[in-house]
Amino acid sequence: MTGIIKNLTDRGFGFISREGEAKDLFFHSKDLVGVTFDSLKVGEKVNFEVVEGEKGLAAVNVTIVA
Repeated sequence: MTGIIKNLTDRGFGFISREGEAKDLFFHSKDLVGVTFDSLKVGEKVNFEVVEGEKGLAAVNVTIVA
């Protein structure tokens, strides 16, 4: 799936918005692939997979769209 980084926190997690979906997806810095959390920017386009996490749907295997 593809989405946009909507929000980043100073605690190593953030949220991704998906087109056509009302709810944003949570992601944690441990779920990034080939990129560091500190290099991410709000508004950046990313690819990811969706899984059922402890508190609902979450994004994993998050990569930046080249």
